[in-house]
Amino acid sequence: MLKTFRIGGIHPPENKLSAGKHIAALDAPKQVIIPLSQHIGAPAQALVKKGDMVKVGTLIAKAGGFVSSNIHSSVSGKVNKIDSALDASGYRKPAVYIDVEGDEWEEGIDRSATIVRTCNLSAKEITDKIAASGIVGLGGATFPTQVKLVPPPGSKAEVLIINGVECEPYLTSDHSLMLEKGEEILIGVTLLMKAANVSKAIIGIENNKPDAIDYLKKLAKEFNGISIEPLKVQYPQGGEKQLIDAIIRKQVKSGALPISVGAIVQNVGTAFAVYEAIQKNKPLIERVVTVTGKGVSNPANFRVRIGTSIQTLIEAAGGIPENTGKIIGGGPMMGKALISAEVPVTKGSSGVLILSKEESVRKPVYDCIRCSKCVQACPMGLNPSLLMNATEFTEWGLAEKNYITDCIECGSCSYTCPANRPLLDHIRLGKNKVMGIVRARKQ
Repeated sequence: MLKTFRIGGIHPPENKLSAGKHIAALDAPKQVIIPLSQHIGAPAQALVKKGDMVKVGTLIAKAGGFVSSNIHSSVSGKVNKIDSALDASGYRKPAVYIDVEGDEWEEGIDRSATIVRTCNLSAKEITDKIAASGIVGLGGATFPTQVKLVPPPGSKAEVLIINGVECEPYLTSDHSLMLEKGEEILIGVTLLMKAANVSKAIIGIENNKPDAIDYLKKLAKEFNGISIEPLKVQYPQGGEKQLIDAIIRKQVKSGALPISVGAIVQNVGTAFAVYEAIQKNKPLIERVVTVTGKGVSNPANFRVRIGTSIQTLIEAAGGIPENTGKIIGGGPMMGKALISAEVPVTKGSSGVLILSKEESVRKPVYDCIRCSKCVQACPMGLNPSLLMNATEFTEWGLAEKNYITDCIECGSCSYTCPANRPLLDHIRLGKNKVMGIVRARKQ
């Protein structure tokens, strides 16, 4: 029997419309807008100014703290300005605008297709190069990768868990990457194992990707300590705590990190980026993004430069359908509606989902019928109905006492609610408020 996590979970329609589509490389656009905050933590500090010439791979912003990340130019050309730009949150944030001229790369970046298998770097040298290359978690959380590889004092990693689950409906960017860059991903996994000083790595993949499971199992025979774990299809299995529970049957306590149970979790896209950084000297300047939706004429997986507008991706997939109601950054469960298609692709951009007007209209909201479906679905064991009420009535003490900050914002509660109550919307607001209160208390 296939493993899965033990608390809550749902199985929405998968709608993997772009599955089986080869990754198509998009040309660099005429201009890129590269935000200075593409990661959890402090924004990066710009190193360039208007008029500066840059190449592909030039460091344009330095990490602004311990939990932060370097940012590199994804194109060659001239810095037009440093100004604010809309990001996926709908707020304007500092960004570097670069007008593209040619396609000149920094020296030392290996652009050949030759696979490099050997690495003589020490664990610290690998971690330092990961930091220098600006690599973050590419599953969506965008946590700086080097920070995860340096556990706090007294903690010891025992296993590296690689997330190849891609449980979010519609998205197939990780699936396509596993099929096309499997060996590079496994080499990246060995580099992460060395950096984390562990001898065992497990790649979890949901059973709706049998081709990726079979392919990586075949490749893994040549790599010591790496195994592939097929998992039952269950959303949100891509969450760190859910994936740890599914694979090693350990549950991370409230407020604790995965390292507390001896685990470090990284995404397959991150493993590939690590391979490119260490073996090819290539910083994180591009990623694979799924563009999809039932009305999209050519659902696809694109390899795209960071800073390219979402509009460019949509046009490459056939354009915006006439009956479009919403454009979602990410998948339908955890993604957020974009207020403009001119928002740039960032390190955390895994997908673009276009919903029709019919699909995107909210249903009428009714009173809670106390059915407890939201409680049964919550993968964190919370009471979403209670937490929504606490937020509505600003009962912040009650919300904190009932672990609102543990919410992973997966949307399972809203999905299952027969009364169509906007549970996640309220909980997200309450969670942010309570986190602010907790931070103020510690100061």
